[in-house]
Amino acid sequence: MKRNAFFGMLLGASLQFYAGQASATITFTEYTMPNGLHVILQEDHSTPIVAVSVMYHVGSKNEDPQRTGFAHFFEHLLFEGSDNIKRGEYMKFIQSAGGQLNANTTQDRTFYYEVLPSNQLELALWMESERMAHAKIDDIGVETQRKVVKEEKKQRYDNTPYGQLINVIFENAYTVYPYRWSPIGKEQYIDQATLDEFMNFYKTFYVPNNAVLVISGDITADQAKPLIAKYFGEIPKGTKAIPRPTEAEPIQTAEKRVNFYDNIQLPAVILGYHIPKQGTDDYYAVQLLTQLLSQGKSSRFEKEIVDKQQKAVQAGAFDLGNEEPGMAIMLGIANSGIKPEVLEASMLAEIEKVKKDGITEEEYKKLQNQAESDFISQNQKDIGVATNLATYYTFQGNANLINTELERYKKVTKDDIKRVANKYLTKENRLVVYYLPKEEQDKRSESGSEPHTKPEPKK
Repeated sequence: MKRNAFFGMLLGASLQFYAGQASATITFTEYTMPNGLHVILQEDHSTPIVAVSVMYHVGSKNEDPQRTGFAHFFEHLLFEGSDNIKRGEYMKFIQSAGGQLNANTTQDRTFYYEVLPSNQLELALWMESERMAHAKIDDIGVETQRKVVKEEKKQRYDNTPYGQLINVIFENAYTVYPYRWSPIGKEQYIDQATLDEFMNFYKTFYVPNNAVLVISGDITADQAKPLIAKYFGEIPKGTKAIPRPTEAEPIQTAEKRVNFYDNIQLPAVILGYHIPKQGTDDYYAVQLLTQLLSQGKSSRFEKEIVDKQQKAVQAGAFDLGNEEPGMAIMLGIANSGIKPEVLEASMLAEIEKVKKDGITEEEYKKLQNQAESDFISQNQKDIGVATNLATYYTFQGNANLINTELERYKKVTKDDIKRVANKYLTKENRLVVYYLPKEEQDKRSESGSEPHTKPEPKK
């Protein structure tokens, strides 16, 4: 439920108003077009705004290991224009209509959206149909976006403190399953790829039978359906088989330890644990467990490690609810003068307390309240509703989870949280990363404190 917090900046009603609507059902209609495009329509006439979104079931896990970064590259490339939209005008159309637009890519899907006045619905549908059917994929656009993506990687990953954190975790936590690289990919693969390779990727994944169109806001089904048929009905169904990963990540049976060096001042300790995929009963218990450790000033990591022991300037935990088994990640940034070994011991001690003693009734009630608050907050805006409807349909085949998923959190008991802590937060299932200042590299090599085994570079 936390994955869509970034939509908080968009227009919408206040949380206070929606708190009274916590049990209200979000009504919607859905159908599948002959070309395979699934459509979900949700009416909300509280404001004259509409969110139009298309989620493609393609992320970094669908890439060739020798061509990583393709899905993220296409997130950018499909803003270049189309046969009927001049290069550079895509954003101008939406902004001139008083709207906002963006896109994002994960390991599992790519998501495009527009939020704009509801009288501009047809504009957004036309533009998304152009993206799906007539995207401009040529040498000029490819070369332009190669530069953009490489600059983004440099700014957000290479030149940002702890910017390589997610890359390091996944490259070392996974050995087989294609979560072993992050969506940003490797720039050399984007440089090496040919125009034909990009066209093949587009024709394989960006097709109606691999997408869900969600419209949420000030519309009616009678208004929207003819427009959807007009702009998407003639787009042919994809003819290529849509590849899905079939390999399974082997169960980890021994702790992995890695030292990584970067341009940082304070060392960080990362603990990564393999967890079940989203939608499973244990996943919801694990999510509440990570909230227990890190959400808010009264969380266990914050109270004990940051405030009381002062061993970290920041400590937290979060889970990555992937379509396939993902990771629960605990992170601490050491206080000045604190060795990572000391910080690691404190983090593990807090985990062991949960495994041994469980949680209090007060903590349990707080977790349930947080889960409900997060759930309400996400669904208070049209784009949040659109995102959740698309996500539930794409990964679990059930858009109505937008109304029922909260019950899955409520079914989690205190004993469940203790049980999953003992089941998943084990040494054998653990990756430990020391994220260290570069100047420590020689010192640790000389002292013999480097990990005994280092993972081989991923090919």
